[in-house]
Amino acid sequence: MNNFVSPCVDDTAPAELLKRGERLLEPDVYRTCLNGQPAVVKDYTRYRGTPLSLLARLLVRREARILQRLSGWKHAPALLGTIGGLALGMEFIPGQTLSAAQSVGVEVFEQLQYALSRLHAAGITHNDLHGTNVMVSGGVPVLVDFTSAWRSPRWLPVHPVSRQLRRSDMKNLLKMRQRLTGLKPTPSQAALVADPRWVASLRVGWKRFYRWFKSA
Repeated sequence: MNNFVSPCVDDTAPAELLKRGERLLEPDVYRTCLNGQPAVVKDYTRYRGTPLSLLARLLVRREARILQRLSGWKHAPALLGTIGGLALGMEFIPGQTLSAAQSVGVEVFEQLQYALSRLHAAGITHNDLHGTNVMVSGGVPVLVDFTSAWRSPRWLPVHPVSRQLRRSDMKNLLKMRQRLTGLKPTPSQAALVADPRWVASLRVGWKRFYRWFKSA
């Protein structure tokens, strides 16, 4: 568990909507109580009985498994359980997101970089690392929203795709650090996150296809 939060008084109290899911397979997110503990719930139940229900259940199951593997780690919320297969309950993290924080010290990013290296060492990439997915609680960065996270099989740790996902996580971290602290990447860090030629070629090809598709 992370920083102490006062227990809920009433599990039956109305939930507080934090974010309405508007895009495809985007859950409603609300704050509520689970077993007397403040919790955040990602709720896909609006897809019940639809063809997308199976995909929604898969998203819940995948994220729950990632959080189970990170159990006890201070840089991720604790899993509180799944609800009906279409909702995921996790520990509520008090604090602010990096995007909302007025000032963030370099030490927070040092912790975040260490946390990211430990996550990658466990074969997990976050794949959606930006300011709203990092909470700062008591000076400790906590990664949230593991919907896009990926755990590489043990036999695939050095696959080019796995390396690129780790590189992308680190690149996003360095961008956030520069934006919030003004600290630019060192030459060695810039070289570490530089895209290989095959990735650059794929991006150029995708942009050309997208422009052609729009014009057509």
